[in-house]
Amino acid sequence: MNQPIILKHEFVEFIPDELEPQTLYISIRFATATHLCICGCGNKVVTPIRPTDWILIFDGKTVSLDPSIGNWSFPCQSHYWIRNNKVKWAPKWSRKQIERGRMRDEMAREQYYSGPDESIAPTDINSAAPPTETPRRRLWKRLKRSS
Repeated sequence: MNQPIILKHEFVEFIPDELEPQTLYISIRFATATHLCICGCGNKVVTPIRPTDWILIFDGKTVSLDPSIGNWSFPCQSHYWIRNNKVKWAPKWSRKQIERGRMRDEMAREQYYSGPDESIAPTDINSAAPPTETPRRRLWKRLKRSS
């Protein structure tokens, strides 16, 4: 895994049934980038391009995906970055790191799709009722407990 790997990229409408190794297929129409796992295990890696998942950067010549790709559900559990069509290997994560990362991602999605955090909105100072606990606060409590 120490050899430099350079990917080619193809912009396609539909992701092909048969994927070529070391090729990143990008469907703008379906906001998805797909490739075969870089480790060579043959698993298909699908990265949704959304504010809560991955961001695709195209500079006119190369592509990058952010954040890193952690294939935690695959036996290989490979972890890497795709930057300017090059693969940069990242350290493997422990089970605890994976769980924290998944909770962080869940929290980001909840926050994004729930809109502004009502818990920080001004409250009526004459109200005796405490503010309700938001999903974001509940998730933070779970994250703190698991640390």
